[in-house]
Amino acid sequence: MTYKSEFLPRARKELMDAWDWYDDRWIGLGDRFMREVEKKVQQIEKTPERYAERRKGFRETKINIFPYLIIYRIQKRKKIVAISSIFHTSRNPKKKYTGGK
Repeated sequence: MTYKSEFLPRARKELMDAWDWYDDRWIGLGDRFMREVEKKVQQIEKTPERYAERRKGFRETKINIFPYLIIYRIQKRKKIVAISSIFHTSRNPKKKYTGGK
């Protein structure tokens, strides 16, 4: 059974900030970024346990082409994948799960 994804507020803001940044650099690049995120989210929804648990129930996977990770947790009872962060890989890795920038 396929899960549904839910972007938490932090992840939603990070996603839109990244889209803005890429689109400011090159028209259409933000849309390409979004398509890559959507593809990866669809993979996660189909097989959420595919990616290893990293810390306290958090899992992560790299977005193709772009230097970002999708950080998420599985809510099995609700069949939801809660996406907590769209995390740029140049940021301090200790802040992946805490919400810091």
